[in-house]
Amino acid sequence: MKLENIRTLAKSISINPNKLSKTELIKKIQAEEGNFDCFATACSGECDQMNCLWREDCFAAACGGALS
Repeated sequence: MKLENIRTLAKSISINPNKLSKTELIKKIQAEEGNFDCFATACSGECDQMNCLWREDCFAAACGGALS
């Protein structure tokens, strides 16, 4: 998901997205939604959160991967 879309989502749930990286912002959104704030931590390529909105980006970013 593009950073602009993530910022819009964050604002819609009362999170101020200013000065947060994409990873930090996604983790704040996850926590606010009551989910694990685990974005980009699936270094082993395994995750049991099958319905996670961030799943595809998470695997790409895990353990130092590049974020778009």
